[in-house]
Amino acid sequence: MDYSEKPKVSGSAVVVILAVALFGCIILGALLFPTIRQAVQGNTSGAPAADATGAPPKGSLAIEISSSNTKEDWMNAVVAQFNAEQHKSADGSAIFVTVKHVTSGGSQKDILSGKSKPVVWSPGDQSWIDEANTTWRDRNGKLLIPDKCEQSILAPIGFAMWKPMAQALGWPDKPISWDDIAALSANPQSWESVGHPEWGQFKFGHTHPDYSNVGVLSMTALAYSALGKTSGLTANEVYSEAVVNAFRGVEQNTYHYGIQSRPLMQVLAQRGPEYLHAVTTSEAETLKTNVDFAATMRYPLVFIFPSKGTYWSEQPYCILDGEWVTDEQKEAANIFKKYLLDKKQQEMAITYYLRPVSPSIPLHAPLTLEGGTDPRVTMKTVPALQSPSAEVSSAVKDVFHQTKKKAVIVLVLDTSASMDGEKIKNAVASSVNFVKRLDPNDEIYLMVFGGGEDIYELGGGRAGDVSEDLAAKLNGLFADGNTPLYDAVCAATKKADELKAAHETAGEKRLYGIVLLSDGQDTASTATQNQMFNCLPGGESVEGIKVFTIAYGDDADPDLMLRIANRTNGKTFKGDPESIETIYNSISAEQ
Repeated sequence: MDYSEKPKVSGSAVVVILAVALFGCIILGALLFPTIRQAVQGNTSGAPAADATGAPPKGSLAIEISSSNTKEDWMNAVVAQFNAEQHKSADGSAIFVTVKHVTSGGSQKDILSGKSKPVVWSPGDQSWIDEANTTWRDRNGKLLIPDKCEQSILAPIGFAMWKPMAQALGWPDKPISWDDIAALSANPQSWESVGHPEWGQFKFGHTHPDYSNVGVLSMTALAYSALGKTSGLTANEVYSEAVVNAFRGVEQNTYHYGIQSRPLMQVLAQRGPEYLHAVTTSEAETLKTNVDFAATMRYPLVFIFPSKGTYWSEQPYCILDGEWVTDEQKEAANIFKKYLLDKKQQEMAITYYLRPVSPSIPLHAPLTLEGGTDPRVTMKTVPALQSPSAEVSSAVKDVFHQTKKKAVIVLVLDTSASMDGEKIKNAVASSVNFVKRLDPNDEIYLMVFGGGEDIYELGGGRAGDVSEDLAAKLNGLFADGNTPLYDAVCAATKKADELKAAHETAGEKRLYGIVLLSDGQDTASTATQNQMFNCLPGGESVEGIKVFTIAYGDDADPDLMLRIANRTNGKTFKGDPESIETIYNSISAEQ
């Protein structure tokens, strides 16, 4: 790589600021959910993933479906089968369906912003539709989805837990409710209270309610359980002391947040019971994880239905009334809907760990106790909770943000000469936006490296107190100098260790992470690569410090950045000036 020497404007302050801001975006998001690897997760923004069925043939009547990723495998199979059978519309046009697998919250944002324009939208729950309709009507004076949405399949939501731990709570014969999980989380004796002191404190994970259908519905179910209700939940009740205390008890022992359930299940399976004990997820994801990781998991996972009530996640099939949807496409979408609800396709769903809408279709393997779920459970034994209104969903998200653990972030930014031009410009702009979006009670500390062989610490503290100052300093950064990457990693680790020790002494529970952005390889460190790896925090404990890396541009070393992230159970990204804002947004969504 060609490094040029040019005078700096603001020396260490400028360098520090840039690194800090840029990394802040990454670390905050990834800090709360370090479990998802970019390579595994694929699209991290919540936007639709790559087309699962290929481009429509020329001249076909194409309909695009944005479908929640819970039913990805089943939808792929049904769509492929439908297209192979060459169904036609009334005028003889060949219908071709494409499906993109999305998060419910991410797809809602993309549709409302105009980024995504599907013919059919199938999120996890009706509440996402109601929220979208409210916003659409405010903007356009009409509903985006005026007609009733049909249930497509059932994917009940609950807890995935290691089988021995679930059995200690009484699974499968003893009812286990959200109240039990909340009490286990808040109890200082935790697992000791049920006869297993060797398991320590209960360690929990769940997806983010701003983006994930499972996230918002599971937290709404916690609110219902705390109040002893199954319907009629109001926003004022969500803000009540009983619900806030229940949320706080859970969140203070939650160590992972994320956009999607599947990556969360993957880290649960890969790290084992020593790392996380349980997560919120769907029945389908629990059983799929047991099959996919059977060869490496120490124990199987089981799915627990919250006994006082849960969301059966009916996966509504909704035809949009946007100006981009033609009458012919609506006709084709209705033809595919009828096909999707046909008994043959509904029975096929069982193979993919989903439950048919009609209770008259009998369940069979893999929906068995041996597979990890209780087929005896029905809506008669575990009632379906009422979908939250837009006001209730907003209140649930508010209380979640108020009670969740706060993050401590050390942002480390490469400001060497190779970052000049569009790289530094976009990195600064994205970092400023990130800093301003931080929770006021998070803590952020900024470091930069470049301009010689030094690492500069700009400072930091409570985000609400320092964000404006840091944003201003970020705008003064520019690129110059060499790349002491290894030394910067060691300096950031030392800083994070000191902060963690201070907080633990004060009795504070926080999540800790380092965000590292670099576009090149080390050129100036006194430490060797081996010494740098010896500096890194270990990734064995869920309470440990994670390092999240961004390999920025074509000259970066993605393998090194991956190894650093993996060593600490962090997460890695590959970015460029055009994608850095999207990466930051994705990371922020995981907080």
